[in-house]
Amino acid sequence: MGNESSTVVDDSTPPSVLEARTLEGVATYIKERSVQRVVVMVGAGISTSAGIPDFRSPDTGIYSNLAHLDLTDPEDVFDISFFRENPRPFYALARELAPGQFRPTIAHSFIKLLYDKGLLMKHFSQNIDCLERLAGLPGDMIVEAHGSFATQHCIDCKAEYPEDRMKAAIAKGEVPYCLKCPGLVKPDIVFFGEALPADFFENRDLPGQADLCIVMGTSLTVQPFASLPGLVGEGVPRVLINMERVGGLGSRPDDVVVLGDCDTGVRKLARALGWGQDLEELWESTKPEEVQEQGPPRTREEKLQDEVDRLTEEVDRTLGISTAYEQRVRQHLDRQATDKAKAAGETEGVGGLGHVFPHLARASEER
Repeated sequence: MGNESSTVVDDSTPPSVLEARTLEGVATYIKERSVQRVVVMVGAGISTSAGIPDFRSPDTGIYSNLAHLDLTDPEDVFDISFFRENPRPFYALARELAPGQFRPTIAHSFIKLLYDKGLLMKHFSQNIDCLERLAGLPGDMIVEAHGSFATQHCIDCKAEYPEDRMKAAIAKGEVPYCLKCPGLVKPDIVFFGEALPADFFENRDLPGQADLCIVMGTSLTVQPFASLPGLVGEGVPRVLINMERVGGLGSRPDDVVVLGDCDTGVRKLARALGWGQDLEELWESTKPEEVQEQGPPRTREEKLQDEVDRLTEEVDRTLGISTAYEQRVRQHLDRQATDKAKAAGETEGVGGLGHVFPHLARASEER
């Protein structure tokens, strides 16, 4: 997965805009150039630390639900034609995925912080989990390229359906019907057989107007989303925070590639910008009320110890990257061996979901 290849500029190639191809260089660029038009592009990798279930893994509960439904093809759950005939499998699954069960990650809070600082022009997301919204980012700042659970409409008359009714239906695993016609209601996530939201195409030119692009947690293999970083103008820095190089990022003199998990990467960038405390406080505010810390304010020494613990965790994560990569390679080889053993023409049940539903189909690959 990814394009780590020959197009990557040698580290000795001098940048044309940045003082250095580092997060510190990006921070200096943001401050000195008064950057105010940042575009962010993300995939499932920014949500994995929130505990969003993985579609592929049989022990997550999602796959087990699909198996219990005894479908001919698991992809049928996300096919609009199948949904018209039998919507119950989707709503049996929707309870596992609906917003409200997961807390935004610190990467989501970093995007909200960009907005609070007046730097964010637009946030492009492949995810359907609404965690950006839960982090406080206004909906009009988000382009949800594959839709989301944020809104819902009748698939026939297109009438909007009340949010409270939809939440109640999902919680019970029931099928909601339109209040104005006999049609079925569906969250506005993109199914097979449906077009991408008009919002995506209406905003597709914005990367060309940006003065900084940040890409996080995505394999950049699903079109047309994967084309967005290439629309950023030459000479405009592009930052990739990801487990591996993807999409040719790193091929320009002012590209900055930071390999590792998204939460660690945004913390490093926030510290370079002098926003470290702002970010931690913003993320702290996303905790559900019942688990927020009680009691007197922490002392300076306690806060310092928290920072030491956090840095230690980042080092541990970095050291664990090679092990995680080895595990992914082994899993890939195992899948290849399984595929060779299958009859000719037979394909893996959920592989095609990545074309329209990358949040689920590729979550395990984008950690």
